[in-house]
Amino acid sequence: MEHTGATKAPYNFIDLFAGAGGLSEGFIQAGFSPIAHVEMNPYAAQTLETRTGYYYLKEQGNLDIYFDYIKGKISRDEYLKSIPEELLKSVCCETMSDETLPGLFDTIDDILTEKGIEKVDVIIGGPPCQAYSLVGRAQSSHMENPMATDPRNDLYKLYAKFLKKYQPKMFVFENVMGILSANGGATWMKVQEALRAVGYEIECHEQNSKNFGVLQSRRRMIIVGWLKDSGLSYPQFEKKTSNATVYDILMDLPALHPGEQAAEYASVEASEYLKETGIRKESDVLTHHCARPNKPRDIEIYKRTIELWNDGHKRLNYNDLPDELKTHKNRKSFLDRFKVVEGDEACCHTMLAHISKDGHYFIHPDINQHRSITVREAARIQSFPDDYYFEGPRTAQFVQIGNAVPTLMAKGIAEGIARELNLEESDGKSPT
Repeated sequence: MEHTGATKAPYNFIDLFAGAGGLSEGFIQAGFSPIAHVEMNPYAAQTLETRTGYYYLKEQGNLDIYFDYIKGKISRDEYLKSIPEELLKSVCCETMSDETLPGLFDTIDDILTEKGIEKVDVIIGGPPCQAYSLVGRAQSSHMENPMATDPRNDLYKLYAKFLKKYQPKMFVFENVMGILSANGGATWMKVQEALRAVGYEIECHEQNSKNFGVLQSRRRMIIVGWLKDSGLSYPQFEKKTSNATVYDILMDLPALHPGEQAAEYASVEASEYLKETGIRKESDVLTHHCARPNKPRDIEIYKRTIELWNDGHKRLNYNDLPDELKTHKNRKSFLDRFKVVEGDEACCHTMLAHISKDGHYFIHPDINQHRSITVREAARIQSFPDDYYFEGPRTAQFVQIGNAVPTLMAKGIAEGIARELNLEESDGKSPT
């Protein structure tokens, strides 16, 4: 799929371990043109196909077809028939392994030939982070196959093989903070060795999504690599701040009680933050705004949790609940398992894929709604635009969103990468 601007995007990219496409979306918004997305999860791959169709139809001036699809007026099959097959082929739903790599290379080579692309500019993406996660590591000690022996620890080797094959000018490898300490630091040493062995200099720095205009605190390690002797370096990312609060991404959405849903915005006028970031546009239709049903016991706990937060930003301690409301046997850890989204602050706590389980960690701040947040609200916290449609059942949608790189963070990273590449070109340097 080509970028939809007036001119062809100056740089292209391949997205590995693409998930639902948060990182890709940011790069596209920054003017990059995607070559291919590789993602093993079928629902996430379908989401990527749907988004690919969105950009194609936007370019053709036929977005009505897209909106008919997300409104449920036409079937997915009918929708996909409006998208050229060669574009859909760019979404590779495949588990990356030594066995599948030759086929993936063949597919991508065909795309490069069809598009007349001689050089891949950037490779982005990061292997699934669970294997490096600090929380996951703690929870896995009792498992039959603990995180220390998780085969996902070695997925970076496949990433390195893509770098060796296509030799992009730069790459972006995103992961959780725990990658530095996984297996006592041994994994990180091996990652560095593998990336340097295929011809790259690398740097790794902590970045927080709140510094990219996202209304969420989300700490990630952003590893950037560049071809040796290219004159490139780790970008200086522009810090973006706003006067908005988290309420600014919630207030135009209709109030819901548990089990209710809505398909119309509560307010025609979006907040300045939503308009400035492009999260909501005038043409948007509301999707994915459906609240989970909740048991009366959970609703009572939610009310208590919200009351405490509103009373001086206090957090609920699970052990302080009346006995009749306690159902968990674990009374020593995860005592903050019920948590309100910080509506009146500049950013909320980190969105997690765990929201797919129960939503207790992401309670809407409005006590009159006493519910967990919807898929659309979670997507907004991750700065996905409202016209971004997530495929699959609600559980799968939450997983896709929770695992994603926030779009605005990805856009800021992409802009930094573009500045580096622009400087390289203006200096007349050519990577070896």
